[in-house]
Amino acid sequence: MNGKGEPKLIFPGLAGFYESMLPVAATLVRVVVGIMFLMHDWAKFKAGAARIASNFGTNYGLPMPDLFAYTAMGLELVGGVCLIIGLFTRFFAAALAVEMGIALIVAHLPKGYSVGAGGYEYVLLIGVVLLAIAMRGGGPYSVDRMIGKEL
Repeated sequence: MNGKGEPKLIFPGLAGFYESMLPVAATLVRVVVGIMFLMHDWAKFKAGAARIASNFGTNYGLPMPDLFAYTAMGLELVGGVCLIIGLFTRFFAAALAVEMGIALIVAHLPKGYSVGAGGYEYVLLIGVVLLAIAMRGGGPYSVDRMIGKEL
């Protein structure tokens, strides 16, 4: 932890605590991001696929808006659950990061940075967090670890 160029802890006795809590912190981030997708997806299900497809086609000019709507809704539902339990974590984190990239470019980039104005602030943050989850995997508190395999 205190290799060359790394800062020294003011309270070195905390090093063991920080190191032991890293898997818990990573799990917490993975679970919370999964819950966020489920909550976000719930709003889509309440609105209905037809309304989401209409929005994708009319407002964002996406081709095959029905396909995009059903794909997004399915990916966010299954991906959110899989992130929460840590199953196929790398795959779903990467797939959701791609979805966030599409959302950033198609829907949010033209509106600027601020999430309050519909900008890309939120999708950029979630996309980068998803990439980090994809690189790290499910971690020790995951179904991936329990079955001993991951993508």
